[in-house]
Amino acid sequence: MAQILPKLISLGTSVPPHRITQADVLSILAEAKGQALPPRMAEILGNTGISQRHIAMPPEYYFNARSWAGRARVYENTAAHLFEAAAMQALARAGVKAAEIGQIVFVSTTGTMTPSLPSRMIASMGFASDTRCVPLFGYGCAGGVIGLGVAADLYRACPAKPVLLVSLELCSLAYDHARMDKKDMVALALFADGCAAAVIGSGAGPELSAFASHVWPDTLDMMGWEIGDTGFDLVLARDIPVFVNSHFAPVCDQFIAAQGLAKSDMAEPACHPGGGRVVDALAEYLGNDLLATRAVLRENGNMSSPTALFVLEALLAAGPMTRPTLLTALGPGFVGAMGVLKP
Repeated sequence: MAQILPKLISLGTSVPPHRITQADVLSILAEAKGQALPPRMAEILGNTGISQRHIAMPPEYYFNARSWAGRARVYENTAAHLFEAAAMQALARAGVKAAEIGQIVFVSTTGTMTPSLPSRMIASMGFASDTRCVPLFGYGCAGGVIGLGVAADLYRACPAKPVLLVSLELCSLAYDHARMDKKDMVALALFADGCAAAVIGSGAGPELSAFASHVWPDTLDMMGWEIGDTGFDLVLARDIPVFVNSHFAPVCDQFIAAQGLAKSDMAEPACHPGGGRVVDALAEYLGNDLLATRAVLRENGNMSSPTALFVLEALLAAGPMTRPTLLTALGPGFVGAMGVLKP
């Protein structure tokens, strides 16, 4: 029996309409605090590697009192628009109709709905009524890479129809800005909103060759959320850049070697950027300047799970893939996610 080789047929992306620059953020933070930011904090927030981002609502929305129900309504409305825009772009680029999709993998950690968002999009977007929806929650920034691996596995199991992956995060809705403590200011200066979609099937396109993840014990305090009264409280360790070289690097080395590859064999990687210092650490480990990763971070901020797929889209748009490409992301768990695409 011939081996099924899942191919990445196309990618599509979308962002919400409200654009905010990093200079705007610093001004908003100072106004909210009622005083100029301490020089050290202004330096930290200004050196994220981000120039601008897109958010679901106008800036003033985020400093008004909000309830969980109110957040859920904004998530439902905005997410539906972004889902449709990115998915339709990916489907059009693939030359695939919505009715031809067999399964939809949906990744999101910044909002949740029952029934799930893809289930609600079945009729309005023209998917077949027997389309299987597979929501994935809780992977945070690692979700895009993990979701791509899950979509590839599902296609291997059921290759009769293509699989659609949609990775969507509205990070701006997640956090409660009422306290304006240090971690909340970091979240406000770093995270953004966006959506990426991918069509996985047969035909032309890079092969989704191999995916893996690794969870380190006793690292729950590295990254994640704690449930607050009206939003999530950010859990984010300061030493993630150090962790990249001390813990992630050897795990990623083993993954690359298991594919019969060396770092020197591969093209520019598609990495989830995290923040400026994390990108620097990844660049040092991978021996690559990660120009596409830096560009996506600069223009879109940290969108959590879809960010690595934005980077992959930029790399593929630059020209045909001629060498294997590594995907990496780090997320709550603490988990490292890795994948290899082959020409």
